[in-house]
Parts: sequence; structure tokens; C-alpha cells
Amino acid sequence: MNEHLLQLEPAGVWKYFREILEIPRPSKKEEKIIAYLIDFAKKHQLDYTKDAVGNILMKAPATPGFENRKTVVLQSHVDMVCEKNSDKQHDFEKDPIDTHIVDGWVKAKGTTLGADDGIGVAAQLALLVDPAIEHGPIECLFTIDEETGLSGAFGLDEKMLEGRILLNLDSEDEGELFIGCAGGKDTVIELPVTFEKLGNGYRSMRLDVKGLKGGHSGDDIHKGQGNANKLLNRLLWHATDAFNLRLNYFEGGNLRNAIAREAYALVAIPDTFFEAFRTYIEKATQELKYEFEITEPGLQVVIAETETVSSVLTLEDQKKLLNSLYACPHGVIAWSQRIPNFVETSTNLAAVRMIDDHVLITTSQRSSVESSKEDVGNMVAACFRLTGAKIQHSDGYPGWAPNPKSEIRAISVQSYEKLFRQTPDVKAIHAGLECGLIGDKYPGMDMISYGPTIKGAHSPDERIEIATVQKFWDLTVDILKNIPKA
Repeated sequence: MNEHLLQLEPAGVWKYFREILEIPRPSKKEEKIIAYLIDFAKKHQLDYTKDAVGNILMKAPATPGFENRKTVVLQSHVDMVCEKNSDKQHDFEKDPIDTHIVDGWVKAKGTTLGADDGIGVAAQLALLVDPAIEHGPIECLFTIDEETGLSGAFGLDEKMLEGRILLNLDSEDEGELFIGCAGGKDTVIELPVTFEKLGNGYRSMRLDVKGLKGGHSGDDIHKGQGNANKLLNRLLWHATDAFNLRLNYFEGGNLRNAIAREAYALVAIPDTFFEAFRTYIEKATQELKYEFEITEPGLQVVIAETETVSSVLTLEDQKKLLNSLYACPHGVIAWSQRIPNFVETSTNLAAVRMIDDHVLITTSQRSSVESSKEDVGNMVAACFRLTGAKIQHSDGYPGWAPNPKSEIRAISVQSYEKLFRQTPDVKAIHAGLECGLIGDKYPGMDMISYGPTIKGAHSPDERIEIATVQKFWDLTVDILKNIPKA
């Protein structure tokens, strides 16, 4: 499978990326990729260490003539976001990722690709074994569970790394060098609900909102794309009063750091309002398509009659849920006043799921200002405290403050300008990176983050631009060649 990748350049990177695609690596279930990395180290006689949480560090000595250079740490995460289209049969714990090439991009068939951050892992492996690359001592750090909690970076052994220069290979826009990132936290809501028996005279429907782009809640939050949870809730909220709609089930979204692409509800409508409800959905669909015709051209609202449900939420609990979801903020909360065109603070209504006697609602907040991160988390919590819900905030993770005196920034910019005859865009990123946590554990670590162009990360539309992988590789090789003496 995926033999077509072996025709691409740089050959070493694509070779190892192809191997990585064969290995299941969901967040928190990285045992197989960890075993692969250990086997790789043994096969190539590389020193390696595995810390208490499962992070892997491999070391390669300097090439001849570069022994006196500063040690460089290259870092990427081994886990991937596991998202698929609803009609795709795929088991992320067993099945390999199946890819194809479309107009200069590598894309998976109906699932996330895992180029975030499999391409960074592949580049590290290629660097470790390519004798033609000139470099000083290098340490390649492979962290676990970046996507669902950063637990690898949180648990990183504080004595594991010797180098004090770090190249984070987990950014997604070629031509951009990142020198700072937002911090983040999760706010999880558990709303208790009760059900009652549905009386006679109702017909049941399944209502789906789908076809949205979804994407990364850091990289894509400012693009005006739809959130399936918010759009579905909007329809249900209106129909509750207008058509006496009763709610049996609500499910939408999946991962905390992905914008919800799909959501559905099972509802009951009185016979007397059934046709009027259908007409309303048709009209509302056209209104939503007009609102989102630029950012969400694939938006669909699908309605289908089902077997009659036997129970529904009490009307009081239904209104508590729908009102709080309607009030819950989603999207950009504030733009930076210090950095032009930079999102400072945002929140994502990531997932809604009914589980027995409660509704579990997952949200995530990001900000480059710590106090604002706390404020928006409290804003979300306040929406649900009015309903008596149980609120839990995660500890969160720190941001990464730009260093105006960064040596690796100057080297990277110089390498980019020399190689490509243009100046890269040096900026901060609203998405979270492990750099903040690593910098906390290793004060004074000089860091930069970059990568090839990846679009649609955290969604089945994820794809990587082939031409930019070569530029990513060339830049990394040149940076390593120009690291100064210790």
C-alpha cells in the first residue's frame, strides 16, 4: 500500500512516512509506533532512551568536522488525530492509512492523513541515518499524546535533553517560521438530564448537519467556518418552540482540538406539525447555505424519518441544554493588539455527546495571554453553571513567548533567504505547540517551529503539499549545517 509515495522526493522522508502510515498511532495508544521507533534505533545502532511516559530520544554523533558544534534537538510528536467521514469504514487501531496523490498533494482516502506530525517524525528518521548530511551532535525527541493533552511534553524527563537549541517540526505553513504560540486549556461540562416517556401522536426524525470542513481549532478558528454543533443546536432551539420538537439524542464533534464537522439529533415532532417542520428545515437549510456559501460550500442538512423514539428529554432539561449550547461562545474572542492579524484568544465548542443520564460537552480555549485564557474558560463555564452542570477545567499548558534575541531564529531566516531567495514570515501561532512545555522544563531553550504546508489538519480533508516537503527538508539540512560552535 502507498507505493506511489516512493516516487517522491526527498526519498528518505517519504520512505519513512510511508512506513509510519502502516502503523496505528491514535493518541494515548502509541504502543506500536513506540515499538517501531525502538526497533529503528536498534537496527541503525543509535543510542536511544525511553522515559517514564513513553517519549523516545535518539542520538546521533556529529559528522566528521562538526564535532565542536552545539547540540541540536529536533522534535515532533508520534500520535495523530483520528477522524473519518461517517461513511468510511476504518479502524484507526488496526488499519493502515490509505493515500492517493491529487494535484500535487498527498491525501488520505476518507480519513485524516496523519502528516500532523508524521512528516516531522519521518524527517527526523531520515536525518538520523543519512550519511550525506553534515551536522553536529543531534538529539531526536519523539513525544507522545500531543493531540489529546500534551501528556508527553508534560511528562518529559527534565534531564533527558542535553541540547539547548530545538527545532520543532510541527508547523503547517511552508514559508513561515514560528517563534511563539498560544497556551490552552479544556473546559468539560457534565450536564445531568432526565428522560420521560413520549406520548402518542409523534413522528420521529433524524436530523444531520454534515459536509463541513472542520479543521484545527487553533489554525482554522478564524476562517469563518461552521461548527456543526452550533448549527444543529440552532435548528433544534428554534423548532422546540415553533413545532413542539422533543429531543431524544444529540451527538456532534469528536476531538477537543478539532472544529466539529458533523452532528446529528434524533427528535420527535407532533403529527400536526410534521410537514411544517419539514418545510422549516428546507428553508433553514437554504439560509445556512447562503450564510456559509464562501467558507462551507459542502454544507448539508439532511432529514430522514426513523422509527418512533420511546423517550425524550424532559422539556425543562431540553431547554437547559439547547439554551446553554446556544449561549456558549465559539470562535475568535479577541484579536491581538500587539501583533497584526493574530488571533489572541478563542474557544471551540468541540463535542457534544449524550451518555446515559448526562450530556458531556467538551470545549477548548486558547490564548497568548494567560489571564485571557482563564477569562474565556470562565465565560464558557458560566453558560453552563446556570443549568446546574458540573464543570471541570484542565490544568492547561503554557504559551511560548517569542525571544527577540533568538540565535536559531537568525540562523533559520538566513538559511531560508539563501536557499529560496525570499524572506520567510516570522510570526507567532495561535495553535498550541509543545515548545511552551519544553521551554518550561528547559529554561533558556532556544526554539523555532516550522514545517511543510499541511491543510485541513484534524479533518478527513487533511493533505500535505508535496513540493513543500522538499523545501522543509532542504531548510532543515541547511540549518543543521550552520549551527555555530559550542
